[in-house]
Amino acid sequence: MILVMTVQNLDKTPSRKQRLQERQRRQLAVVDTVDKAEAKVRKAEVELAAAVTEAVQVFGDEQSASEGLDMSVEVIRRFLRMTRDEVAGDDNAAEVDGTS
Repeated sequence: MILVMTVQNLDKTPSRKQRLQERQRRQLAVVDTVDKAEAKVRKAEVELAAAVTEAVQVFGDEQSASEGLDMSVEVIRRFLRMTRDEVAGDDNAAEVDGTS
């Protein structure tokens, strides 16, 4: 009876291959989760950059927007660059597509 229990226990132990496959599956799942989160962060940054750009237009200049939004001028400028880069990227994509 002890021999039977030992064999049953061995049958339940995953093989090295199974352990490796499970580890890889978990790693890929984590990488996928991080990729999705990064995409969400990027989208949020683009939306924030657009809002900051609009705020600069509404407030009249970077300094006034900085004071109104309680953000440093450097942060305001970073978002303005991000907006310009997005627009430039869209223009480049349109040229490649032949839509401009």
